[in-house]
Amino acid sequence: MVSDRQLYHPVTIGSVHCDGNLFLAPLAGYTDRAFRSICIDHGANLTFSEMVSAEGLARESEATKNLTARAENENQLAIQIFMHAASVVERSLDTLLQCNPTIIDINCGCPVPKVIKTGAGSALLKDPQSIYDIVHTITSRTSVPVSVKIRLGWDASSINYHDTADAALSAGAAMITMHARTRAMGYSGTADWDALYDLKQWVLKRYPSVPVFGSGDLFTYEAAATMLRQTHVDGLMFARGALGNPWIFQDTKTYLLHQKLPDFHVVQERVSVLLAHLHRAGANTGEQHACREMRKHATSYLKGIPHAAQAKQALVKASTYAAYEDVCAQLVQELE
Repeated sequence: MVSDRQLYHPVTIGSVHCDGNLFLAPLAGYTDRAFRSICIDHGANLTFSEMVSAEGLARESEATKNLTARAENENQLAIQIFMHAASVVERSLDTLLQCNPTIIDINCGCPVPKVIKTGAGSALLKDPQSIYDIVHTITSRTSVPVSVKIRLGWDASSINYHDTADAALSAGAAMITMHARTRAMGYSGTADWDALYDLKQWVLKRYPSVPVFGSGDLFTYEAAATMLRQTHVDGLMFARGALGNPWIFQDTKTYLLHQKLPDFHVVQERVSVLLAHLHRAGANTGEQHACREMRKHATSYLKGIPHAAQAKQALVKASTYAAYEDVCAQLVQELE
């Protein structure tokens, strides 16, 4: 039987070595370089960019290329791209490679309608051949490892993760991640961790050197440990569970390696990291934009803190560094 200490370990993805197996998943609108840098500070072993449009890269859009910029502490960066066909990858690959990705990640799981209607994201689950063509287009032209993010299938009547995984891996993908829900489920219901176990066993028999990562319902370090124990996946992708909680990486590591409960993150620590996150975002995009974008993160940082409702209401209206700092200082004072 594998001990909990063995569940946290290095992982090799093609030619890339990662010191551990706790990754920050790509999350559109959230995993910008400021948040990624905060997660690295708190134990993330690899970070993934927000979804980047391959079409935007092909057109050399500055806004698109800005999504691929690394944080100062980001020695490795997986860049996730989305597209509807291999022909788009063909046109965008040179620009993508100029961004120096550590890993190129293909999104075959986004359930958002505006992505699906273009034939990208989860729409690719209905067409494993297109997944093969997209991956093969990249692996035939570069040695940068390719990873692929899939779901169980389009809906409950079309579960086909064996087919989509096989399409990706037979084309040369070096890693597969599955969010254990269908496209139809979106983010509702409960992730099917039994399917993650099945996928890991299926891949192990056919592509034994390829790591399988799990995603879905990873909101606590206890859940993270349970997924590793139950599914035997090689590593975890934290998405929504990391929002306002970048400690989930180091807490999971502490729990697995040292068999003890992590320290509780008191309000002073939470607001300190919130403000650090804000200022890093501001250094990248300017104070006004950072303050506006930080509102969606701020309430997550304060989740579970007693009597924080008033502070949350104030933060979603804050538009300057000073306003954020005043609200946070007042909250800490009230709770002392």
